[in-house]
Amino acid sequence: MDVMTAILTRRSEQTLLAPAPGEEEFVYLLRGAATFLDHGLPRPWRWILLRGEDRPAPAERVARQALATACPNGSALPQAPLLAALVLDPHADPAVPEEEQEAAANAMTHALMLLLHSRGYSSLWRTGHLPAGGPAAAALGLNRSERLVGALSIGTPDTGRPLARRALADVEDRVSAFPSPAPTG
Repeated sequence: MDVMTAILTRRSEQTLLAPAPGEEEFVYLLRGAATFLDHGLPRPWRWILLRGEDRPAPAERVARQALATACPNGSALPQAPLLAALVLDPHADPAVPEEEQEAAANAMTHALMLLLHSRGYSSLWRTGHLPAGGPAAAALGLNRSERLVGALSIGTPDTGRPLARRALADVEDRVSAFPSPAPTG
């Protein structure tokens, strides 16, 4: 699948079934996604993978519930065979402010979502007003310098429909040349 097709056909699915990528495949896709906007940083992020969708262990149930509460963004996290929590541990670097490090982590996540889609998986990204600490941080075992950025639900879409292409957005009014031409009249 070419990149434009992946961008125009990717959808956030609410129903995600097995299979999801195994750890080896996830790491392989993450290796590709991690090259996107890394700014030469020593990767100020990490992923925590939660599996056990059939009968999760008590600790995983607590972590999944804490993530669902922490990442509201309009609706609950869907049940998924793989739930991946993105954790940011920003590095003190005057050349790369924390906001830029978080932007790079989010861009990497979007690249990962496109790579997952190109392999036939679907994903749903949830963020929210995430506290630095709280139940989600405790359930996931985050240290004091880390904070939760969001949660990515991953699985196989429960659809039999073909990939529908979105129409290209009309963006001409969002682009201007510098310097702007002088007004006439």
